[in-house]
Amino acid sequence: MPISSRQAFLYGLFFCTVCVLFWSALPIALKLSGGFSDPATLTWLRFSVAGIILLAWQGWRGKLYEFAKLTKKQWLTLAAAGSLLIINYSFFAWSLDFLHPGVAQLSFQVAPLFLALGGMVFFKEKIRWPQWLCFAVLGLGMVIFFHPVISGQISGDPSILALGFLIVQTSACAWCFYALLQKSLFKALSSTNILLSIYMYALVVMLPFTSPSDLLEMNSDQVLVAAFCCFNTLIAYGAFAQALNYWQTVQVSASIALTPVIAFIATEACVALGLWQGVIVSSHADSLSLFGMALVVGAAISVQFITAALNKRQARLDSLQTTTA
Repeated sequence: MPISSRQAFLYGLFFCTVCVLFWSALPIALKLSGGFSDPATLTWLRFSVAGIILLAWQGWRGKLYEFAKLTKKQWLTLAAAGSLLIINYSFFAWSLDFLHPGVAQLSFQVAPLFLALGGMVFFKEKIRWPQWLCFAVLGLGMVIFFHPVISGQISGDPSILALGFLIVQTSACAWCFYALLQKSLFKALSSTNILLSIYMYALVVMLPFTSPSDLLEMNSDQVLVAAFCCFNTLIAYGAFAQALNYWQTVQVSASIALTPVIAFIATEACVALGLWQGVIVSSHADSLSLFGMALVVGAAISVQFITAALNKRQARLDSLQTTTA
Protein backbone atom coordinates (compact mmCIF):
# COMPACT_ATOMS: atom_id res chain seq x y z
CA MET A 1 0.00 0.00 0.00
CA PRO A 2 1.47 3.40 -0.99
CA ILE A 3 2.38 5.74 1.86
CA SER A 4 1.81 9.47 2.12
CA SER A 5 4.58 12.02 1.73
CA ARG A 6 4.32 12.77 5.45
CA GLN A 7 4.80 9.09 6.31
CA ALA A 8 7.74 8.86 3.90
CA PHE A 9 9.33 11.87 5.61
CA LEU A 10 8.85 10.38 9.07
CA TYR A 11 10.20 6.97 8.03
CA GLY A 12 13.20 8.61 6.36
CA LEU A 13 13.81 10.76 9.43
CA PHE A 14 13.64 7.71 11.71
CA PHE A 15 16.08 5.60 9.69
CA CYS A 16 18.49 8.52 9.17
CA THR A 17 18.43 9.22 12.91
CA VAL A 18 19.20 5.58 13.71
CA CYS A 19 22.05 5.57 11.20
CA VAL A 20 23.59 8.81 12.48
CA LEU A 21 23.29 7.78 16.13
CA PHE A 22 24.93 4.40 15.54
CA TRP A 23 27.73 5.83 13.39
CA SER A 24 28.28 8.59 15.96
CA ALA A 25 28.57 6.07 18.80
CA LEU A 26 30.85 3.72 16.87
CA PRO A 27 34.11 5.68 17.44
CA ILE A 28 33.45 5.64 21.20
CA ALA A 29 32.96 1.87 21.14
CA LEU A 30 36.06 1.41 18.97
CA LYS A 31 38.04 3.56 21.40
CA LEU A 32 36.90 1.32 24.27
CA SER A 33 37.78 -1.80 22.32
CA GLY A 34 41.44 -0.76 22.25
CA GLY A 35 41.74 -2.07 25.80
CA PHE A 36 41.05 -5.68 24.85
CA SER A 37 41.52 -6.09 21.10
CA ASP A 38 43.79 -4.82 18.34
CA PRO A 39 42.15 -3.09 15.32
CA ALA A 40 42.72 -6.03 12.94
CA THR A 41 41.15 -8.59 15.28
CA LEU A 42 38.12 -6.42 16.03
CA THR A 43 37.63 -5.63 12.33
CA TRP A 44 37.82 -9.36 11.53
CA LEU A 45 35.21 -10.05 14.22
CA ARG A 46 32.89 -7.34 12.86
CA PHE A 47 33.19 -8.64 9.29
CA SER A 48 32.75 -12.26 10.39
CA VAL A 49 29.56 -11.64 12.37
CA ALA A 50 28.08 -9.44 9.63
CA GLY A 51 29.09 -11.93 6.91
CA ILE A 52 27.54 -14.96 8.64
CA ILE A 53 24.29 -13.11 9.31
CA LEU A 54 24.10 -11.77 5.73
CA LEU A 55 24.90 -15.21 4.30
CA ALA A 56 21.98 -16.73 6.20
CA TRP A 57 19.70 -13.82 5.19
CA GLN A 58 20.56 -13.91 1.49
CA GLY A 59 20.36 -17.71 1.42
CA TRP A 60 16.90 -17.62 3.00
CA ARG A 61 15.79 -15.03 0.43
CA GLY A 62 17.25 -17.07 -2.45
CA LYS A 63 19.52 -14.25 -3.61
CA LEU A 64 22.84 -16.12 -3.81
CA TYR A 65 22.34 -17.10 -7.47
CA GLU A 66 23.90 -13.77 -8.55
CA PHE A 67 27.38 -15.04 -7.73
CA ALA A 68 27.17 -17.80 -10.35
CA LYS A 69 27.11 -15.19 -13.12
CA LEU A 70 30.27 -13.32 -12.12
CA THR A 71 33.24 -13.21 -14.48
CA LYS A 72 36.87 -13.61 -13.39
CA LYS A 73 37.37 -9.86 -13.71
CA GLN A 74 34.39 -9.17 -11.46
CA TRP A 75 35.70 -11.62 -8.84
CA LEU A 76 39.04 -9.79 -8.89
CA THR A 77 37.22 -6.47 -8.56
CA LEU A 78 35.37 -7.85 -5.54
CA ALA A 79 38.66 -8.94 -3.96
CA ALA A 80 40.14 -5.48 -4.53
CA ALA A 81 37.04 -3.82 -3.06
CA GLY A 82 37.23 -6.15 -0.07
CA SER A 83 40.88 -5.32 0.54
CA LEU A 84 40.11 -1.61 0.45
CA LEU A 85 37.19 -1.94 2.86
CA ILE A 86 39.41 -3.92 5.23
CA ILE A 87 41.90 -1.03 5.17
CA ASN A 88 39.07 1.45 5.73
CA TYR A 89 37.69 -0.34 8.80
CA SER A 90 41.06 -1.27 10.30
CA PHE A 91 42.69 2.12 9.83
CA PHE A 92 39.74 4.02 11.24
CA ALA A 93 39.81 1.82 14.36
CA TRP A 94 43.59 2.28 14.55
CA SER A 95 43.29 6.08 14.31
CA LEU A 96 41.37 6.12 17.57
CA ASP A 97 44.58 5.16 19.39
CA PHE A 98 45.70 8.70 18.57
CA LEU A 99 42.55 10.81 18.12
CA HIS A 100 39.44 11.90 20.01
CA PRO A 101 36.39 10.01 18.57
CA GLY A 102 34.75 13.23 17.32
CA VAL A 103 37.99 14.40 15.72
CA ALA A 104 38.32 11.09 13.87
CA GLN A 105 34.76 11.40 12.53
CA LEU A 106 35.34 15.00 11.49
CA SER A 107 38.62 14.15 9.77
CA PHE A 108 36.79 11.53 7.72
CA GLN A 109 34.65 14.26 6.13
CA VAL A 110 37.28 14.72 3.39
CA ALA A 111 35.81 11.53 1.88
CA PRO A 112 33.44 13.48 -0.46
CA LEU A 113 36.47 15.26 -1.94
CA PHE A 114 38.34 12.01 -2.50
CA LEU A 115 35.21 10.45 -4.01
CA ALA A 116 34.71 13.39 -6.38
CA LEU A 117 38.34 13.27 -7.49
CA GLY A 118 38.05 9.53 -8.06
CA GLY A 119 34.91 10.03 -10.13
CA MET A 120 36.68 12.69 -12.19
CA VAL A 121 39.67 10.41 -12.88
CA PHE A 122 37.95 7.05 -13.40
CA PHE A 123 34.46 7.96 -14.63
CA LYS A 124 35.28 11.29 -16.36
CA GLU A 125 32.83 13.12 -14.12
CA LYS A 126 33.14 16.90 -13.97
CA ILE A 127 33.74 18.86 -10.78
CA ARG A 128 32.17 22.30 -11.19
CA TRP A 129 33.21 25.51 -9.46
CA PRO A 130 30.49 25.44 -6.74
CA GLN A 131 31.74 21.98 -5.73
CA TRP A 132 35.36 23.16 -5.72
CA LEU A 133 34.25 26.06 -3.50
CA CYS A 134 32.68 23.62 -1.03
CA PHE A 135 35.86 21.56 -0.97
CA ALA A 136 37.93 24.71 -0.38
CA VAL A 137 35.68 25.68 2.54
CA LEU A 138 35.98 22.13 3.87
CA GLY A 139 39.78 22.36 3.75
CA LEU A 140 39.73 25.78 5.39
CA GLY A 141 37.44 24.48 8.13
CA MET A 142 39.80 21.56 8.75
CA VAL A 143 42.75 23.93 9.11
CA ILE A 144 40.79 26.17 11.50
CA PHE A 145 39.66 23.18 13.54
CA PHE A 146 43.23 21.97 13.96
CA HIS A 147 44.64 25.47 14.58
CA PRO A 148 45.76 24.59 18.14
CA VAL A 149 47.92 21.81 16.70
CA ILE A 150 49.25 23.93 13.84
CA SER A 151 50.10 26.89 16.12
CA GLY A 152 51.59 24.67 18.82
CA GLN A 153 49.05 25.75 21.46
CA ILE A 154 48.22 22.25 22.69
CA SER A 155 50.12 20.25 25.24
CA GLY A 156 51.56 16.92 24.24
CA ASP A 157 53.14 15.71 21.02
CA PRO A 158 51.51 17.23 17.91
CA SER A 159 53.08 14.47 15.81
CA ILE A 160 50.72 11.99 17.50
CA LEU A 161 47.67 13.93 16.27
CA ALA A 162 49.28 14.32 12.85
CA LEU A 163 49.79 10.55 12.66
CA GLY A 164 46.17 9.94 13.66
CA PHE A 165 44.97 12.41 11.03
CA LEU A 166 47.10 10.70 8.36
CA ILE A 167 45.68 7.30 9.32
CA VAL A 168 42.11 8.64 9.01
CA GLN A 169 42.90 10.08 5.58
CA THR A 170 44.21 6.68 4.49
CA SER A 171 40.96 5.15 5.75
CA ALA A 172 38.88 7.74 3.87
CA CYS A 173 40.88 7.27 0.68
CA ALA A 174 40.49 3.48 0.88
CA TRP A 175 36.73 3.88 1.40
CA CYS A 176 36.43 6.12 -1.67
CA PHE A 177 38.28 3.66 -3.92
CA TYR A 178 36.07 0.91 -2.49
CA ALA A 179 32.97 2.98 -3.35
CA LEU A 180 34.21 3.48 -6.92
CA LEU A 181 34.82 -0.26 -7.36
CA GLN A 182 31.43 -1.01 -5.82
CA LYS A 183 29.81 1.32 -8.36
CA SER A 184 31.34 -0.72 -11.18
CA LEU A 185 29.80 -3.92 -9.75
CA PHE A 186 26.21 -2.74 -9.38
CA LYS A 187 25.16 -4.21 -12.73
CA ALA A 188 26.30 -7.67 -11.64
CA LEU A 189 25.49 -7.77 -7.90
CA SER A 190 23.10 -6.15 -5.46
CA SER A 191 24.67 -3.95 -2.80
CA THR A 192 23.82 -6.57 -0.15
CA ASN A 193 25.63 -9.33 -2.04
CA ILE A 194 28.63 -7.07 -2.60
CA LEU A 195 28.89 -6.52 1.15
CA LEU A 196 28.30 -10.23 1.81
CA SER A 197 31.14 -11.28 -0.50
CA ILE A 198 33.48 -8.68 1.02
CA TYR A 199 32.66 -9.74 4.58
CA MET A 200 33.28 -13.42 3.78
CA TYR A 201 36.49 -12.51 1.94
CA ALA A 202 37.68 -10.58 4.99
CA LEU A 203 36.77 -13.48 7.29
CA VAL A 204 39.29 -15.66 5.42
CA VAL A 205 42.13 -13.30 4.43
CA MET A 206 42.32 -11.41 7.73
CA LEU A 207 42.45 -14.49 9.95
CA PRO A 208 46.27 -14.97 9.78
CA PHE A 209 46.76 -11.37 10.97
CA THR A 210 44.39 -11.56 13.95
CA SER A 211 44.43 -12.92 17.48
CA PRO A 212 41.00 -14.52 18.04
CA SER A 213 42.25 -16.03 21.31
CA ASP A 214 42.26 -12.51 22.80
CA LEU A 215 38.51 -12.38 22.32
CA LEU A 216 38.06 -15.42 24.57
CA GLU A 217 39.50 -13.45 27.48
CA MET A 218 36.93 -10.64 27.34
CA ASN A 219 34.87 -9.85 30.43
CA SER A 220 31.13 -9.19 30.27
CA ASP A 221 31.52 -5.42 29.67
CA GLN A 222 34.01 -6.02 26.88
CA VAL A 223 31.70 -8.57 25.27
CA LEU A 224 28.98 -5.92 25.17
CA VAL A 225 31.34 -3.42 23.53
CA ALA A 226 32.45 -5.98 20.92
CA ALA A 227 28.84 -7.00 20.25
CA PHE A 228 27.85 -3.37 19.75
CA CYS A 229 30.70 -2.88 17.27
CA CYS A 230 29.58 -5.98 15.34
CA PHE A 231 25.88 -5.19 15.18
CA ASN A 232 26.55 -1.51 14.56
CA THR A 233 27.70 -2.46 11.07
CA LEU A 234 24.46 -4.28 10.26
CA ILE A 235 22.08 -1.83 11.93
CA ALA A 236 23.69 1.38 10.65
CA TYR A 237 24.05 0.18 7.05
CA GLY A 238 20.57 -1.36 7.17
CA ALA A 239 19.08 1.92 8.39
CA PHE A 240 21.07 3.79 5.74
CA ALA A 241 19.65 1.56 2.99
CA GLN A 242 16.11 1.95 4.35
CA ALA A 243 16.48 5.73 4.54
CA LEU A 244 17.31 5.77 0.83
CA ASN A 245 13.94 4.09 0.18
CA TYR A 246 12.07 7.06 1.65
CA TRP A 247 14.37 10.06 1.12
CA GLN A 248 16.38 11.30 -1.81
CA THR A 249 20.07 10.39 -1.75
CA VAL A 250 21.08 14.02 -1.23
CA GLN A 251 18.83 14.33 1.84
CA VAL A 252 20.30 11.19 3.38
CA SER A 253 23.89 12.19 2.58
CA ALA A 254 23.38 15.65 4.06
CA SER A 255 21.95 14.11 7.24
CA ILE A 256 24.87 11.69 7.54
CA ALA A 257 27.26 14.64 7.37
CA LEU A 258 26.02 15.63 10.82
CA THR A 259 27.63 12.51 12.30
CA PRO A 260 30.80 14.31 13.57
CA VAL A 261 28.67 16.82 15.49
CA ILE A 262 26.71 14.07 17.23
CA ALA A 263 29.95 12.18 17.88
CA PHE A 264 31.40 15.27 19.59
CA ILE A 265 28.26 15.75 21.68
CA ALA A 266 28.15 12.05 22.63
CA THR A 267 31.81 12.02 23.63
CA GLU A 268 31.53 15.19 25.72
CA ALA A 269 28.40 13.76 27.36
CA CYS A 270 30.38 10.65 28.35
CA VAL A 271 33.07 12.88 29.86
CA ALA A 272 30.49 14.99 31.74
CA LEU A 273 28.85 11.84 33.15
CA GLY A 274 32.20 10.39 34.17
CA LEU A 275 31.88 7.35 31.92
CA TRP A 276 35.02 5.38 31.00
CA GLN A 277 37.36 7.86 32.66
CA GLY A 278 40.90 7.73 31.35
CA VAL A 279 39.78 6.28 28.03
CA ILE A 280 37.15 8.73 26.79
CA VAL A 281 38.48 12.26 27.32
CA SER A 282 37.34 15.73 26.29
CA SER A 283 38.68 17.32 23.12
CA HIS A 284 38.88 20.72 24.86
CA ALA A 285 37.95 22.36 21.54
CA ASP A 286 37.85 26.15 21.72
CA SER A 287 35.32 28.39 19.98
CA LEU A 288 37.52 28.81 16.90
CA SER A 289 37.89 25.04 16.54
CA LEU A 290 34.13 24.63 16.85
CA PHE A 291 33.71 27.25 14.11
CA GLY A 292 36.05 25.19 11.94
CA MET A 293 33.95 22.10 12.64
CA ALA A 294 30.83 24.02 11.58
CA LEU A 295 32.55 24.96 8.29
CA VAL A 296 33.52 21.35 7.61
CA VAL A 297 30.03 20.00 8.31
CA GLY A 298 28.37 22.87 6.40
CA ALA A 299 30.61 22.27 3.37
CA ALA A 300 29.95 18.51 3.48
CA ILE A 301 26.20 19.14 3.52
CA SER A 302 26.31 21.87 0.87
CA VAL A 303 28.29 19.81 -1.62
CA GLN A 304 25.57 17.13 -1.50
CA PHE A 305 22.78 19.59 -2.39
CA ILE A 306 24.88 21.42 -4.98
CA THR A 307 25.87 18.15 -6.67
CA ALA A 308 22.22 17.01 -6.78
CA ALA A 309 21.13 20.36 -8.27
CA LEU A 310 23.89 20.27 -10.90
CA ASN A 311 23.05 16.67 -11.85
CA LYS A 312 19.37 17.56 -12.19
CA ARG A 313 20.25 20.54 -14.37
CA GLN A 314 22.53 18.42 -16.57
CA ALA A 315 19.83 15.76 -16.93
CA ARG A 316 17.36 18.45 -18.02
CA LEU A 317 19.81 19.80 -20.61
CA ASP A 318 20.51 16.29 -21.94
CA SER A 319 16.76 15.67 -22.23
CA LEU A 320 16.25 18.91 -24.17
CA GLN A 321 19.11 18.07 -26.52
CA THR A 322 17.65 14.62 -27.15
CA THR A 323 14.21 16.13 -27.84
CA THR A 324 15.52 18.75 -30.29
CA ALA A 325 17.64 16.14 -32.06
